[in-house]
Amino acid sequence: MDEGQGYGVAQQPSTQMILKYFLIIFMITIFLMGKLLWPFLSILVLAFVLSGVFYPIYRFFSKSVRPIFASLLTCTIIFLVVFVPLVFLIGALSKEAYSLYVMGTNIATGQDLRELLHNNQILQRIERFLANYDIKLGAEHINKGLSELGKFIGLFLYEQASAAASNILKFILNFAFMLMVIFFLLVDGRKLMTYLVELSPLPEEQDRKLMDKFHEMASVVLIVNGISGLIQGCLGGVVFAFFGLGSPLLWGFIMALLAFFPIVGVGVVLVPAAGYFFLKGRTGAGIFFIVFYVIISTIMEYIIKPKLVGDKVQIHTLLVFLSVLGGLKAFGILGIIYGPLVVTAFLTLTDIYRSSYEMYIRKA
Repeated sequence: MDEGQGYGVAQQPSTQMILKYFLIIFMITIFLMGKLLWPFLSILVLAFVLSGVFYPIYRFFSKSVRPIFASLLTCTIIFLVVFVPLVFLIGALSKEAYSLYVMGTNIATGQDLRELLHNNQILQRIERFLANYDIKLGAEHINKGLSELGKFIGLFLYEQASAAASNILKFILNFAFMLMVIFFLLVDGRKLMTYLVELSPLPEEQDRKLMDKFHEMASVVLIVNGISGLIQGCLGGVVFAFFGLGSPLLWGFIMALLAFFPIVGVGVVLVPAAGYFFLKGRTGAGIFFIVFYVIISTIMEYIIKPKLVGDKVQIHTLLVFLSVLGGLKAFGILGIIYGPLVVTAFLTLTDIYRSSYEMYIRKA
Protein backbone atom coordinates (compact mmCIF):
# COMPACT_ATOMS: atom_id res chain seq x y z
CA MET A 1 0.00 0.00 0.00
CA ASP A 2 1.34 3.40 -0.96
CA GLU A 3 2.23 5.54 2.06
CA GLY A 4 0.98 8.65 0.29
CA GLN A 5 -2.54 7.36 0.07
CA GLY A 6 -2.95 7.82 3.84
CA TYR A 7 -2.31 11.55 3.55
CA GLY A 8 -4.94 12.05 0.90
CA VAL A 9 -7.81 10.85 3.08
CA ALA A 10 -9.13 13.42 5.58
CA GLN A 11 -9.81 12.05 9.03
CA GLN A 12 -13.48 12.29 10.03
CA PRO A 13 -14.11 13.93 13.44
CA SER A 14 -15.45 11.63 16.11
CA THR A 15 -19.07 11.73 17.26
CA GLN A 16 -18.02 12.95 20.69
CA MET A 17 -16.10 15.86 19.18
CA ILE A 18 -19.09 16.80 17.04
CA LEU A 19 -21.35 16.70 20.09
CA LYS A 20 -19.01 18.93 22.12
CA TYR A 21 -18.75 21.43 19.27
CA PHE A 22 -22.53 21.49 18.86
CA LEU A 23 -23.11 21.96 22.60
CA ILE A 24 -20.69 24.89 22.69
CA ILE A 25 -22.48 26.61 19.80
CA PHE A 26 -25.86 25.74 21.28
CA MET A 27 -24.99 27.19 24.71
CA ILE A 28 -23.69 30.38 23.08
CA THR A 29 -26.96 30.84 21.19
CA ILE A 30 -28.96 30.14 24.39
CA PHE A 31 -26.93 32.81 26.22
CA LEU A 32 -27.46 35.34 23.42
CA MET A 33 -31.16 34.48 23.22
CA GLY A 34 -31.48 34.99 26.96
CA LYS A 35 -29.70 38.32 26.67
CA LEU A 36 -32.13 39.39 23.95
CA LEU A 37 -35.21 38.42 25.97
CA TRP A 38 -33.97 39.55 29.40
CA PRO A 39 -35.29 43.16 29.06
CA PHE A 40 -38.76 41.70 28.44
CA LEU A 41 -38.65 39.08 31.21
CA SER A 42 -41.34 40.70 33.36
CA ILE A 43 -43.64 41.14 30.37
CA LEU A 44 -43.14 37.55 29.25
CA VAL A 45 -43.72 36.12 32.73
CA LEU A 46 -46.90 38.14 33.20
CA ALA A 47 -48.07 37.16 29.72
CA PHE A 48 -47.58 33.45 30.46
CA VAL A 49 -49.35 33.78 33.82
CA LEU A 50 -52.29 35.81 32.50
CA SER A 51 -52.72 33.58 29.45
CA GLY A 52 -52.98 30.61 31.79
CA VAL A 53 -55.46 32.39 34.04
CA PHE A 54 -57.70 33.57 31.17
CA TYR A 55 -57.35 30.39 29.11
CA PRO A 56 -60.77 29.03 30.25
CA ILE A 57 -62.37 32.18 28.77
CA TYR A 58 -60.49 31.65 25.51
CA ARG A 59 -61.58 28.01 25.44
CA PHE A 60 -65.21 29.08 25.94
CA PHE A 61 -65.07 31.53 23.02
CA SER A 62 -63.21 29.06 20.79
CA LYS A 63 -66.22 26.74 20.88
CA SER A 64 -68.25 29.16 18.78
CA VAL A 65 -65.66 31.25 16.85
CA ARG A 66 -62.29 30.73 15.24
CA PRO A 67 -59.23 30.63 17.56
CA ILE A 68 -57.95 34.00 16.29
CA PHE A 69 -61.22 35.76 17.12
CA ALA A 70 -61.49 33.91 20.45
CA SER A 71 -58.01 35.11 21.38
CA LEU A 72 -58.89 38.66 20.30
CA LEU A 73 -62.02 38.66 22.48
CA THR A 74 -60.05 37.30 25.43
CA CYS A 75 -57.38 40.01 25.05
CA THR A 76 -60.14 42.63 24.95
CA ILE A 77 -61.48 41.31 28.27
CA ILE A 78 -57.96 41.39 29.75
CA PHE A 79 -57.61 45.00 28.60
CA LEU A 80 -60.90 46.03 30.22
CA VAL A 81 -60.42 44.04 33.41
CA VAL A 82 -56.71 44.72 34.01
CA PHE A 83 -55.49 47.79 32.09
CA VAL A 84 -58.34 50.28 32.58
CA PRO A 85 -58.63 49.90 36.38
CA LEU A 86 -54.83 49.82 36.67
CA VAL A 87 -54.44 53.23 35.02
CA PHE A 88 -56.86 54.90 37.44
CA LEU A 89 -55.34 53.07 40.41
CA ILE A 90 -51.76 54.09 39.58
CA GLY A 91 -52.68 57.76 39.28
CA ALA A 92 -54.62 57.89 42.56
CA LEU A 93 -52.18 55.64 44.38
CA SER A 94 -49.10 57.69 43.55
CA LYS A 95 -50.71 60.84 45.02
CA GLU A 96 -51.86 59.17 48.23
CA ALA A 97 -48.56 57.31 48.65
CA TYR A 98 -46.62 60.55 48.35
CA SER A 99 -48.93 62.17 50.89
CA LEU A 100 -48.25 59.28 53.28
CA TYR A 101 -44.49 59.73 52.78
CA VAL A 102 -44.74 63.46 53.51
CA MET A 103 -46.88 62.73 56.56
CA GLY A 104 -44.30 60.21 57.77
CA THR A 105 -41.53 62.75 57.27
CA ASN A 106 -43.37 65.47 59.19
CA ILE A 107 -45.13 63.27 61.75
CA ALA A 108 -42.80 64.36 64.53
CA THR A 109 -44.16 67.89 64.22
CA GLY A 110 -47.81 66.77 64.27
CA GLN A 111 -49.23 68.32 67.44
CA ASP A 112 -52.40 66.22 67.50
CA LEU A 113 -50.51 62.94 67.50
CA ARG A 114 -47.91 64.12 70.01
CA GLU A 115 -50.57 65.32 72.43
CA LEU A 116 -52.51 62.08 71.93
CA LEU A 117 -49.46 59.97 72.79
CA HIS A 118 -48.29 62.12 75.71
CA ASN A 119 -51.69 62.51 77.40
CA ASN A 120 -53.02 58.97 76.98
CA GLN A 121 -53.40 57.24 80.36
CA ILE A 122 -53.23 53.71 78.95
CA LEU A 123 -49.95 54.47 77.23
CA GLN A 124 -48.58 56.04 80.41
CA ARG A 125 -49.44 52.91 82.42
CA ILE A 126 -47.77 50.68 79.81
CA GLU A 127 -44.73 52.94 79.86
CA ARG A 128 -44.43 52.76 83.67
CA PHE A 129 -44.89 48.98 83.63
CA LEU A 130 -42.18 48.45 81.02
CA ALA A 131 -39.86 50.85 82.86
CA ASN A 132 -39.68 48.31 85.70
CA TYR A 133 -37.90 45.99 83.25
CA ASP A 134 -35.68 48.72 81.79
CA ILE A 135 -37.70 48.80 78.58
CA LYS A 136 -38.31 52.24 77.13
CA LEU A 137 -41.52 52.63 75.15
CA GLY A 138 -42.51 56.24 75.51
CA ALA A 139 -44.52 58.55 73.32
CA GLU A 140 -41.42 59.71 71.47
CA HIS A 141 -40.43 56.13 70.62
CA ILE A 142 -43.89 55.37 69.22
CA ASN A 143 -43.91 58.68 67.37
CA LYS A 144 -40.55 57.90 65.79
CA GLY A 145 -41.63 54.35 64.89
CA LEU A 146 -44.79 55.61 63.19
CA SER A 147 -42.71 58.17 61.34
CA GLU A 148 -40.31 55.55 59.97
CA LEU A 149 -43.16 53.19 59.07
CA GLY A 150 -45.06 55.89 57.20
CA LYS A 151 -41.93 56.98 55.32
CA PHE A 152 -41.04 53.40 54.35
CA ILE A 153 -44.51 52.37 53.13
CA GLY A 154 -45.21 55.67 51.42
CA LEU A 155 -41.86 55.81 49.61
CA PHE A 156 -42.02 52.16 48.50
CA LEU A 157 -45.51 52.47 47.01
CA TYR A 158 -44.80 55.90 45.55
CA GLU A 159 -41.71 54.60 43.75
CA GLN A 160 -43.62 51.60 42.40
CA ALA A 161 -46.57 53.70 41.20
CA SER A 162 -44.58 56.67 39.90
CA ALA A 163 -42.31 54.34 37.90
CA ALA A 164 -45.34 53.58 35.71
CA ALA A 165 -46.99 56.99 35.94
CA SER A 166 -43.83 58.94 35.07
CA ASN A 167 -43.61 57.31 31.65
CA ILE A 168 -47.16 56.53 30.64
CA LEU A 169 -46.16 55.92 27.02
CA LYS A 170 -43.70 53.19 28.06
CA PHE A 171 -46.37 51.67 30.31
CA ILE A 172 -48.91 51.59 27.46
CA LEU A 173 -46.38 50.09 25.02
CA ASN A 174 -45.37 47.40 27.54
CA PHE A 175 -48.98 46.48 28.17
CA ALA A 176 -49.71 46.39 24.42
CA PHE A 177 -46.67 44.15 23.92
CA MET A 178 -47.89 41.88 26.72
CA LEU A 179 -51.32 41.64 25.08
CA MET A 180 -49.67 40.70 21.79
CA VAL A 181 -47.72 37.92 23.53
CA ILE A 182 -50.91 36.72 25.26
CA PHE A 183 -52.73 36.71 21.91
CA PHE A 184 -50.23 34.32 20.33
CA LEU A 185 -49.90 32.23 23.50
CA LEU A 186 -53.64 31.61 23.54
CA VAL A 187 -53.64 30.57 19.88
CA ASP A 188 -50.38 28.57 19.79
CA GLY A 189 -49.69 27.98 23.49
CA ARG A 190 -50.32 24.25 23.37
CA LYS A 191 -48.00 23.87 20.38
CA LEU A 192 -45.31 25.80 22.26
CA MET A 193 -45.70 23.59 25.35
CA THR A 194 -45.50 20.44 23.22
CA TYR A 195 -42.37 21.77 21.49
CA LEU A 196 -40.70 22.57 24.82
CA VAL A 197 -41.56 19.12 26.20
CA GLU A 198 -40.09 17.45 23.11
CA LEU A 199 -36.99 19.65 23.29
CA SER A 200 -36.37 19.02 26.98
CA PRO A 201 -34.07 16.08 27.82
CA LEU A 202 -36.20 15.31 30.87
CA PRO A 203 -38.84 12.58 30.63
CA GLU A 204 -42.21 13.82 29.43
CA GLU A 205 -43.98 13.12 32.73
CA GLN A 206 -41.45 15.27 34.60
CA ASP A 207 -41.85 18.15 32.15
CA ARG A 208 -45.63 17.89 32.44
CA LYS A 209 -45.40 17.81 36.22
CA LEU A 210 -43.28 20.96 36.28
CA MET A 211 -45.63 22.82 33.92
CA ASP A 212 -48.73 21.69 35.80
CA LYS A 213 -47.27 22.91 39.09
CA PHE A 214 -46.51 26.29 37.55
CA HIS A 215 -50.05 26.54 36.20
CA GLU A 216 -51.53 25.57 39.55
CA MET A 217 -49.40 28.06 41.44
CA ALA A 218 -50.24 30.83 38.96
CA SER A 219 -53.93 30.07 39.47
CA VAL A 220 -53.53 30.19 43.24
CA VAL A 221 -51.43 33.36 43.25
CA LEU A 222 -53.53 35.39 40.82
CA ILE A 223 -57.02 33.98 41.10
CA VAL A 224 -57.38 32.80 44.70
CA ASN A 225 -55.08 35.29 46.44
CA GLY A 226 -56.01 38.01 43.95
CA ILE A 227 -59.74 37.70 44.59
CA SER A 228 -59.16 37.38 48.33
CA GLY A 229 -56.90 40.44 48.35
CA LEU A 230 -59.35 42.44 46.25
CA ILE A 231 -62.24 41.65 48.60
CA GLN A 232 -60.26 42.41 51.76
CA GLY A 233 -58.74 45.56 50.27
CA CYS A 234 -62.09 46.93 49.11
CA LEU A 235 -63.80 46.17 52.42
CA GLY A 236 -60.87 47.59 54.38
CA GLY A 237 -60.85 50.77 52.30
CA VAL A 238 -64.60 51.22 52.80
CA VAL A 239 -64.20 50.77 56.57
CA PHE A 240 -61.35 53.31 56.63
CA ALA A 241 -63.46 55.83 54.72
CA PHE A 242 -66.52 55.20 56.93
CA PHE A 243 -64.58 55.87 60.15
CA GLY A 244 -62.92 58.98 58.72
CA LEU A 245 -59.36 57.67 58.41
CA GLY A 246 -57.18 59.31 55.75
CA SER A 247 -56.12 57.82 52.40
CA PRO A 248 -58.67 54.96 52.26
CA LEU A 249 -57.65 54.04 48.69
CA LEU A 250 -54.00 53.74 49.67
CA TRP A 251 -54.70 51.67 52.77
CA GLY A 252 -57.15 49.51 50.85
CA PHE A 253 -54.42 48.81 48.29
CA ILE A 254 -51.92 48.02 51.05
CA MET A 255 -54.39 45.59 52.63
CA ALA A 256 -54.96 43.96 49.24
CA LEU A 257 -51.20 43.33 49.01
CA LEU A 258 -50.95 42.16 52.62
CA ALA A 259 -53.72 39.64 51.96
CA PHE A 260 -51.16 37.66 49.94
CA PHE A 261 -49.27 37.03 53.19
CA PRO A 262 -50.54 34.13 55.24
CA ILE A 263 -50.65 34.37 59.05
CA VAL A 264 -50.48 38.17 59.36
CA GLY A 265 -52.41 39.48 56.35
CA VAL A 266 -54.52 42.61 56.76
CA GLY A 267 -53.98 42.54 60.52
CA VAL A 268 -50.78 44.55 59.95
CA VAL A 269 -53.03 47.53 59.13
CA LEU A 270 -56.26 46.82 61.00
CA VAL A 271 -54.75 46.05 64.43
CA PRO A 272 -52.69 49.31 64.61
CA ALA A 273 -55.77 51.18 63.38
CA ALA A 274 -57.75 49.65 66.26
CA GLY A 275 -54.97 50.70 68.66
CA TYR A 276 -55.17 54.24 67.29
CA PHE A 277 -58.90 54.39 68.09
CA PHE A 278 -58.30 53.00 71.58
CA LEU A 279 -55.72 55.72 72.21
CA LYS A 280 -58.20 58.36 71.07
CA GLY A 281 -60.83 56.98 73.41
CA ARG A 282 -63.07 55.64 70.61
CA THR A 283 -63.40 52.21 72.16
CA GLY A 284 -66.35 51.15 70.00
CA ALA A 285 -64.45 51.86 66.77
CA GLY A 286 -61.38 50.01 68.09
CA ILE A 287 -63.45 46.93 69.00
CA PHE A 288 -65.13 47.02 65.59
CA PHE A 289 -61.76 46.97 63.82
CA ILE A 290 -60.59 43.98 65.87
CA VAL A 291 -63.82 42.07 65.24
CA PHE A 292 -63.75 43.02 61.55
CA TYR A 293 -60.18 41.70 61.23
CA VAL A 294 -60.96 38.42 63.00
CA ILE A 295 -64.10 37.79 60.91
CA ILE A 296 -62.66 38.66 57.49
CA SER A 297 -59.36 36.83 58.04
CA THR A 298 -61.12 33.73 59.40
CA ILE A 299 -63.56 33.57 56.50
CA MET A 300 -60.89 34.12 53.85
CA GLU A 301 -58.01 32.07 55.27
CA TYR A 302 -59.89 29.12 56.74
CA ILE A 303 -63.09 28.82 54.69
CA ILE A 304 -62.85 30.37 51.21
CA LYS A 305 -59.15 29.86 50.36
CA PRO A 306 -58.98 26.17 51.36
CA LYS A 307 -62.05 25.38 49.25
CA LEU A 308 -60.70 27.22 46.20
CA VAL A 309 -57.13 25.92 46.52
CA GLY A 310 -57.91 22.37 47.62
CA ASP A 311 -54.91 20.08 47.09
CA LYS A 312 -53.44 22.02 44.18
CA VAL A 313 -50.38 23.43 45.91
CA GLN A 314 -48.82 21.80 48.94
CA ILE A 315 -46.47 24.49 50.28
CA HIS A 316 -45.88 25.23 53.94
CA THR A 317 -47.45 28.45 55.17
CA LEU A 318 -44.15 29.85 56.43
CA LEU A 319 -42.49 29.19 53.05
CA VAL A 320 -45.32 31.01 51.26
CA PHE A 321 -44.84 33.96 53.63
CA LEU A 322 -41.08 34.07 52.99
CA SER A 323 -41.52 33.68 49.21
CA VAL A 324 -43.86 36.67 48.99
CA LEU A 325 -41.71 38.80 51.31
CA GLY A 326 -38.49 37.88 49.50
CA GLY A 327 -40.16 38.42 46.13
CA LEU A 328 -41.24 41.93 47.11
CA LYS A 329 -37.72 42.77 48.25
CA ALA A 330 -36.05 41.33 45.16
CA PHE A 331 -38.49 42.25 42.38
CA GLY A 332 -40.81 44.94 43.74
CA ILE A 333 -44.59 44.61 43.40
CA LEU A 334 -44.24 41.81 40.83
CA GLY A 335 -42.41 39.78 43.46
CA ILE A 336 -45.84 38.72 44.73
CA ILE A 337 -45.98 36.57 41.59
CA TYR A 338 -42.29 35.78 41.09
CA GLY A 339 -41.58 34.66 44.66
CA PRO A 340 -44.13 31.82 44.83
CA LEU A 341 -43.25 30.73 41.27
CA VAL A 342 -39.55 30.42 42.16
CA VAL A 343 -40.44 28.39 45.25
CA THR A 344 -42.77 26.21 43.17
CA ALA A 345 -40.00 25.49 40.66
CA PHE A 346 -37.55 24.63 43.45
CA LEU A 347 -39.95 22.32 45.29
CA THR A 348 -41.08 20.58 42.09
CA LEU A 349 -37.50 19.98 40.95
CA THR A 350 -36.64 18.77 44.46
CA ASP A 351 -39.51 16.30 44.31
CA ILE A 352 -38.37 15.09 40.86
CA TYR A 353 -34.80 14.72 42.15
CA ARG A 354 -35.87 12.67 45.17
CA SER A 355 -38.11 10.39 43.13
CA SER A 356 -35.92 9.90 40.05
CA TYR A 357 -32.28 10.88 40.54
CA GLU A 358 -31.34 10.67 44.21
CA MET A 359 -30.51 6.97 43.98
CA TYR A 360 -28.08 7.57 41.09
CA ILE A 361 -26.30 10.36 42.97
CA ARG A 362 -25.86 8.14 46.03
CA LYS A 363 -24.50 5.27 43.95
CA ALA A 364 -22.04 7.62 42.30
